[in-house]
Amino acid sequence: METVLSGIRPTGNLHLGNYFGALSNFVKMQHEHNCYFFIADYHSLTTHPNPENLHNNVKMVLAEYLACGLDPNAATIYIQSDLPETAELYLLLNMNAYLGELERCTSFKEKIRKQVENVNAGLLTYPTLMAADILIHKATKVPVGKDQEQHLEMTRNFANRFNHIYKTEYFAEPVAFNFGKDLVKIPGLDGSGKMGKSEGTNNAIFLIDEPDVISKKVMRAKTDTGPTQQNQQKPEEIQTLFDLMKIMSTPNTLSYFEDKYNACEIRYGDMKKQLAQDIITFTSPIREKIKEIASDNAYLKKVAKIGAEKAKESGAKTVKEVREIIGFKSF
Repeated sequence: METVLSGIRPTGNLHLGNYFGALSNFVKMQHEHNCYFFIADYHSLTTHPNPENLHNNVKMVLAEYLACGLDPNAATIYIQSDLPETAELYLLLNMNAYLGELERCTSFKEKIRKQVENVNAGLLTYPTLMAADILIHKATKVPVGKDQEQHLEMTRNFANRFNHIYKTEYFAEPVAFNFGKDLVKIPGLDGSGKMGKSEGTNNAIFLIDEPDVISKKVMRAKTDTGPTQQNQQKPEEIQTLFDLMKIMSTPNTLSYFEDKYNACEIRYGDMKKQLAQDIITFTSPIREKIKEIASDNAYLKKVAKIGAEKAKESGAKTVKEVREIIGFKSF
């Protein structure tokens, strides 16, 4: 059975892109693979969250994971900082990570352009911490987006370098997990690309959003004055609305508005109202489940404890063996 690992930073609520891009697939995978799903609170420290926000964000992501169908009895769901062995492996891997390769990382160069006042060591060594997350459970498959492929390649480099330096074959090379036809890309409401937290709150529909919030966001989506020729190609922002409707609405609904567009009879206000209602219908059960779970602190504590124990069993074994390979021995 393959070991699969995935994590998400607690920097905000999960959105439809998270759900269709990964979470819905994770729900299926957890019964077919040895899965580890973690909340990457160590990683979030690169943005210096205040203590209250950090804890609340971790709590909400955990509740959202569970509301979307992740089962703590089927998979290991844990909080990154509940496994301090990750930090030790991160330190050990950093000893064989070199400044040049870390500085060449595309995401690091992008981050230092965007946050010139906060270029910290955590940003520089982000790929090493990600490698520790993966290698600590000896994961062989990692679901990653396009922006994380370079980090996964660096993880393979760190694993192979460790094996070469210490003349061992301890770490296997993790590879990207491809959902294939099950992978759905959710466009952002601003028509600029994929839905994401970093693009602004009006770009994304969050699973916790109330109906009135969803309606306002959808109604603000950019449109034009409408087609002037039958069957003309849709501009990007208009195609975004149709792409969202393809995912969220019934085929008959989509077909109706496609016909209206092609006949130059489209009323974007009607289309947006229908799309908003269809999104609300889909997200409402998940939102209510999130609120129910988030209010049950005893259950969340139990899930976190179970996850920490299961992650510890795997992670402590790896770090113990890595220490022995490096040459740390007790007197």
